[in-house]
Amino acid sequence: MPGFATEHIRNVALIGHGGVGKTTLAEALLHAAKVTTRAGTIDEGNTVLDQCPEEIERKSSVALGVASFDWTTIDGDTYRINLIDTPGNPDFEAEVDAALAVADLAVIVVSAPDGVEVGTELAWEKCEKLNLPRLVFITREGRPRANFERTLTDLRNQFGSGFTPIGLPIGEQEAFEGVADVITERAHRYGDDGSRTIGELPEDMVDRQRSVHEEVVEEIVSGDDEALERYLEGDVPSAQELLASLAAEVLACSEFPVLVGSGTLGIGVDRLAYYICNVGPSPADRTMTVMVDDEETEVAPDPSGTPTVAVFKTVADQYVGQVSIMKVVSGTVQADSTLTDVDTNDSIRMHGLFHLSGSTHTPTDKLIAGDIGGITKISSMTGATLAAKTNVKVVLPEPPMAHLTVALVPESQADDDKLGESLHRLIQEDPSYVLGHDELSRRTTLSVVGDAHLTVALARLRNRYGVHVTTDDVMVPYRRTVTGTVEAEGRVKKQSGGHGQFAVVNLRISPVPSGTGLDFVDAIVGGAIPKNYVAAVRNGVEEAMADGAGLKIPIVDVRVECYDGKTHSVDSSDMAFKTAAALGFADAVAAANPVILEPISQLTITVPTELQGDILGDLSSRRGQIVGSASGERGAQIITAEVPTAEIGRYAMDLRAMTGGRGRYDVEHSRYDRLPSNLAGAIVAAAKER
Repeated sequence: MPGFATEHIRNVALIGHGGVGKTTLAEALLHAAKVTTRAGTIDEGNTVLDQCPEEIERKSSVALGVASFDWTTIDGDTYRINLIDTPGNPDFEAEVDAALAVADLAVIVVSAPDGVEVGTELAWEKCEKLNLPRLVFITREGRPRANFERTLTDLRNQFGSGFTPIGLPIGEQEAFEGVADVITERAHRYGDDGSRTIGELPEDMVDRQRSVHEEVVEEIVSGDDEALERYLEGDVPSAQELLASLAAEVLACSEFPVLVGSGTLGIGVDRLAYYICNVGPSPADRTMTVMVDDEETEVAPDPSGTPTVAVFKTVADQYVGQVSIMKVVSGTVQADSTLTDVDTNDSIRMHGLFHLSGSTHTPTDKLIAGDIGGITKISSMTGATLAAKTNVKVVLPEPPMAHLTVALVPESQADDDKLGESLHRLIQEDPSYVLGHDELSRRTTLSVVGDAHLTVALARLRNRYGVHVTTDDVMVPYRRTVTGTVEAEGRVKKQSGGHGQFAVVNLRISPVPSGTGLDFVDAIVGGAIPKNYVAAVRNGVEEAMADGAGLKIPIVDVRVECYDGKTHSVDSSDMAFKTAAALGFADAVAAANPVILEPISQLTITVPTELQGDILGDLSSRRGQIVGSASGERGAQIITAEVPTAEIGRYAMDLRAMTGGRGRYDVEHSRYDRLPSNLAGAIVAAAKER
């Protein structure tokens, strides 16, 4: 690929609801740019950007994909478009966040038959929070039920004003054959062989197009005081003047051009590329947030600046190893130059730079500020900053909360041996996976965003690393405590020839406030137990508490007084007193009216107002207590509740089902509380079976 100035680079993310045809649209763009000789299809599993086995099997994207290509407009200007295709499934939200962090324009893809969907709303909300310029492409216009006007109305009703239709469909559904360009007032028709002709508008569209043209001109010039004044004086702006004004308003996020077409039919795809180039912002028009000496600052993409690179995605390639996909935030990165990984302080040699088109790599000798490219076989993880100075850190989004946690069960010892390293590689590629350890079952745990995220993780472990695992529920970390004051004696007396074992320990246990833990009191008087053995008594109590006094449910918040005991000058030992203390403690707990404590989580749930009643009812059925509620953005309700942790193991999926994907929540541990007695029996019975 030839070199481009930063001003002629366009970094574009395709986002939207799952299954609306984003990858198909990307294929159509690549075919129109002559990157491919034939557009691939999802069904055939031969697209440029969905090539991993998990995507081919699922017939949907599970990770972002980058394709760089050159586009020459009908005006003769050539641009580089770095296209980032993203998944629509909310389980892969981290991929969308990473794409939007480095994009300068979001193309929100909307299905003409289905209109605004949940994924559209979530995509719009993300862009709005980032103040990211947007363009809307209404696709699938050639399908049954397609309705451009209804979809345009949906957009305006849902998100407000600013939607400027700059393309109108010529025909609709089965009769869809082209696009009327509202700016140039020309008709673009497409043949079955991929040919395109530009000509006059159909007679039955002239009046409609003229009306929309005038509305669009007024909409565009109203955002430009100088242009508006000339327009009111009768000076009608030219197409180029309209494009210039529209580009400024797109950058300011005050106008959102709406185009129409079909990725499957290839109709209107070239118009999308044209407007990406002519009204979409370049990296030079925007800045990226960078921490310099722990202070937040905005950095412009200056090719002559200090080289700074953000690694926003890593991919495990079976042929070339780890591929790191990055955006040059500042400066120019030359092949074979050396930068420093700010997080690890490792020196990174930038050997073998390239541009990407899916898994195809085109070598380049440099990447300039604003450009996106790749490098192989470096150790840096997703989210890393590579820079010439180590006091710089590019701010990239944190991974979403991984709410679903499962225990991993290797199918064989060989799988167990390879599991740790394989999981490390998995997390290098996708930091939204979170590793943990279940102390009760002594198993490795994996926290994921949802079911699809988990399915892909297991498939990658199997397909890439040959590790076969099944999953099990993570055990709820119940605790026990005592409610009464009890005295008990622990006695060890064994004689089998030679030195025996002898120890007597008298303990008094009683409850203490929640969160105290063990309050151990040495109340021995008169030297009934020597000081060195009192320490062994405490160790025995601590081990018994951790073991749950034999029940495998740890005991917490108890006061233990060691007030008397007996020793033997020959047969007493640390081990004897440790054992006696554990036995006495177990007897005391059993007599002190023990109760089960369950963990309580605090949920902060955001849902549409109309669904608040359903959510409150569901929380009640989970034994939840409502703490409060407040109004959120865009008419949402924020509900705070405390719910037993045992009741929310799959709440991420349940909330998604109840709200149609519109609900989200954060969770954190709140405290432990007494488990109702009618539920305690089952927990104790299960513990005894372990």
